[in-house]
Amino acid sequence: MPASTSAPAIRIRRAVPSDAAAYALIMGDPEVFPSLMQLPWASESVWRTRLDETTPAGQADLRIVAEIDGQVAGSAGLHPAVQLRRRHVAMLGISVASPWQGQGVGRALMQALCDYADNWGQVLRIELTVFADNLRAIALYERFGFRHEGTHRGYALRHGQYADVHTMARLHPQPPVAAWPEP
Repeated sequence: MPASTSAPAIRIRRAVPSDAAAYALIMGDPEVFPSLMQLPWASESVWRTRLDETTPAGQADLRIVAEIDGQVAGSAGLHPAVQLRRRHVAMLGISVASPWQGQGVGRALMQALCDYADNWGQVLRIELTVFADNLRAIALYERFGFRHEGTHRGYALRHGQYADVHTMARLHPQPPVAAWPEP
């Protein structure tokens, strides 16, 4: 829980299997999961399996967490496309525990993901879907250069109703090029 009105010290690190309980808690929060493409009642064992799958060296998925005072306050990930002609693309997912929303956790996670994509991950395009009424998330994505690309009507079931989502994407702001010395 936030202790004061000053900005908390946020530590970003890779997620590990022992974070499974924190993932289940955040993803199972009734104030969080309706904004995600997850199902309610997240299981710690399911999250442990998912995190175990992304731990091996060389695994393409990047899963990170934001920690405040040793407590996981949010999680995010980049998940590369597997199709050969789309290997320059990654899907983004992010969640912030309800007590930490509006405290800079989402911004810190987005900064880390964009830095990784731009400088290390060979990612040209980051894609995401966001519920059309999630204005706070949309504003965050726009601050990081994401643009609205379309709307899918009736995309996902949420609270017993089909809800619309926007697709958004961000292109690398300065795609790298090879610098070859003159012969």
